[in-house]
Amino acid sequence: MSLISAAQQLRDALRPLHFSAPTAYLYQPLDYAWQPHQAYLQRYGHSGKKVIFVGMNPGPFGMTQTGVPFGEIAAVRDWMGICEPVGKPEREHPKRRVLGFDCPQSEVSGRRLWGLFAQRFGSPQAFFQDHFVANYCPLVFMEDSGRNRTPDKLPADETQALETICDAHLRAVITTLQPQWVIGVGAFAEACALRAREALSGAFQVGRILHPSPASPAANRDWAGAATRQMVKLGVWGPDAPPARFG
Repeated sequence: MSLISAAQQLRDALRPLHFSAPTAYLYQPLDYAWQPHQAYLQRYGHSGKKVIFVGMNPGPFGMTQTGVPFGEIAAVRDWMGICEPVGKPEREHPKRRVLGFDCPQSEVSGRRLWGLFAQRFGSPQAFFQDHFVANYCPLVFMEDSGRNRTPDKLPADETQALETICDAHLRAVITTLQPQWVIGVGAFAEACALRAREALSGAFQVGRILHPSPASPAANRDWAGAATRQMVKLGVWGPDAPPARFG
């Protein structure tokens, strides 16, 4: 199965789900931002990766705006070269507008993550030759206030239905890309990767790096250095960065 087919199945399977209060707004970037998401998969999701990084779900100024995991606008537009039309969610919170690539805010987590990859590998072609970045859940959950709500905060009955669908998609991504490593960006994503390995009886290894969110005090103290040290300690990356190759 191609990553595009897997994403289409994920999108369609998630559409019937409903979430109760305090979730008041639900954004589905695979619907309204499908064009940049599809461009990301077409350009960089070819089969055969050594490492897959997995995040939890979209941030308000990242994938919510661009359709790309951790999709900080400058990284997607200027580094990856993706800038496709973005529509609107069915119901839009007045404080959380989707402006696509015109959004003036920067997604800090995405700026840190993609900034590290750009610094270490130089070009997107060099990074994506052996690496890929995916999100476990593509849905954006918001409360009435506009406050972001992450999947780990959902009640058990809603979590079960969501996990069934998102677990199946993560297994499809892993089966397609056949990685040696699946790296959870944070503890939640690591747990998802461990479930996938158990279900697939996979030969791949699972690891974790610190989540780059500014909500984490540890991430605000040289996140790039900390994440690099974790990757080196796992044995995924060598101690020295490869020479930068600019495409």
